[in-house]
Amino acid sequence: MRKVLSAACLGAMATFVVGVAYANEELIKMSQNPKDWVQPAGDYANTRYSKLNQINASNVGKLQVAWTFSTGVLRGHEGGPLVIGNMMYVHTPFPNKVYALDLSQDNKIVWKYEPKQDPNVIPVMCCDTVNRGVAYGDGKIFLHQADTTLVALDAKTGKVEWTTKNGDPAKGETGTSSPLVVKDKVLIGISGGEFGVHCHVTAYDLKSGKQVWRAYSEGPDDMIKVDPVKTTELGKPVGKDSSLKTWQGDQWKIGGGCTWGWLSYDPSLNLVYYGSGNPSTWNPKQRPGDNKWSMTIFARNADDGMAKWVYQMTPHDEWDYDGVNEMILTDQPFNGQPRKLLTHFDRNGLAYTMDRESGELLVAEKYDPKVNWTTGVDMNKNSPTYGRPKVVDQYSTDKAGEDVNVKGICPAALGTKDQQPAAYSPDTQLFYVPTNHVCMDYEPFKVSYTAGQPYVGATLSMYPPQGESHMGNFIAWDNKGKIVWSNKEPFSVWSGALATAGGVVFYGTLEGYLKAVDAKTGKELYKFKTPSGIIGNVNTYEQGGRQYVAVLSGVGGWAGIGLAAGLTDPTAGLGAVGGYAALSNYTALGGTLTVFALPQ
Repeated sequence: MRKVLSAACLGAMATFVVGVAYANEELIKMSQNPKDWVQPAGDYANTRYSKLNQINASNVGKLQVAWTFSTGVLRGHEGGPLVIGNMMYVHTPFPNKVYALDLSQDNKIVWKYEPKQDPNVIPVMCCDTVNRGVAYGDGKIFLHQADTTLVALDAKTGKVEWTTKNGDPAKGETGTSSPLVVKDKVLIGISGGEFGVHCHVTAYDLKSGKQVWRAYSEGPDDMIKVDPVKTTELGKPVGKDSSLKTWQGDQWKIGGGCTWGWLSYDPSLNLVYYGSGNPSTWNPKQRPGDNKWSMTIFARNADDGMAKWVYQMTPHDEWDYDGVNEMILTDQPFNGQPRKLLTHFDRNGLAYTMDRESGELLVAEKYDPKVNWTTGVDMNKNSPTYGRPKVVDQYSTDKAGEDVNVKGICPAALGTKDQQPAAYSPDTQLFYVPTNHVCMDYEPFKVSYTAGQPYVGATLSMYPPQGESHMGNFIAWDNKGKIVWSNKEPFSVWSGALATAGGVVFYGTLEGYLKAVDAKTGKELYKFKTPSGIIGNVNTYEQGGRQYVAVLSGVGGWAGIGLAAGLTDPTAGLGAVGGYAALSNYTALGGTLTVFALPQ
């Protein structure tokens, strides 16, 4: 029997049920109310910033646990809850449960959605059974299940409004990412780069679930939705068959370029921004060419999916440097001029600042000084290699060839930052970035493609940079390309950050600590150890006049895959098991939401 909402909750929710055509206008309005947390990243711009300031740098040290909630699920808990009025929506990894909690009634479970999925999807999920969260729009909660089912749930009752299949797990296609609601559509990507999936972003109708458009990462111009003349890269038209020319034969059909990261949106430009992942296979010798448009930032028209501009960060990727990390949209002065900016902290260890309207490249700098596979990006606009990274031969797995173990490459395949999202504060105009401080050995080998089977073709091992023992840093970064301050962490910082108007920045650690630091100096102001390692994203909300900070703990993800899946071979988990073996000395499995507040 379904539970029903309280009258107070129904009243709060009623204000959110609006016409579909105005879904993003309503989401903009809702996200400007700091009492709620209505989108996975807080807002369309992916800033992860809150105007709430009841908790601030002078009192954050007094934080206490206000309440907790067990999700009843093990494995890695990425993402974070949504808060809309009196309602909180909490999600889990596989089997992708969703809980609706009434915050005004002792966090009572109003409804629970628990899909029945074929467990055979678990072996084809790379790097744990994670899910990065649900989205809200048009009175619905949207969930992308592991088996690629996109489901729309009535936000009041949990009733299934519609479902649609976004992919085929038998081919290695899975769902781990969070949807984005834009206008009358819900957008979602796909996972499966380690299985040779031909990846895409797809827009579905908000009311019916009917497919509106789909844009692939590789292939013919019509499939990837680029215009040879109107779509530009670094100010120049991409030209006809821009992707096909960079693949051998039909390799693009199993080319990867998956889209399991975060989506952002600029309503004034009507452009959606996201990154594509690594090309398949991980053995670069088997796929000569630049392999466009893997490893690429896309700016697409939200209505029809056509690309306005593209920028490939790592042509012919040789290290699995997925380009899927979030695009943070800010309006800031740059060289004395107001600019609409996009900032992206890529797996490859370079932080990019771009003009998000034109796609002009403004900054490309290392955000970990140990990055060594490149000396930097060619920033000379008159150079034939403008915009390309300059690869150091010593760390080129392509030049070394198959069955050669290239040692000491920094960063490792999990990147200087993986999907764990950074935050931006308009108060300090700084970005707060959770990072991995990890290097690797990488040995490519020949692999053949079979649908639904791993298509990796490389053996990896991971470890801290030579002479160092810490595997993570939490840094403050400015848009001109400088580290302002940096805090060392023993393990990678795999949690999403939160910046607040209280001058405090929050993040979680793999051992399980929630930490609060001063936004200007990085000084640690508070820490509390939650029941399991944190790979979730911290957020904040206000209820009953009181500010709360919430985070999911539940160790897992790529960094914690050894613990999550019970793996012991050091090269298992694509090299992560050995690199993070010591993590088991500090934490154990278990999914818990921990919510903090100041004492009353």
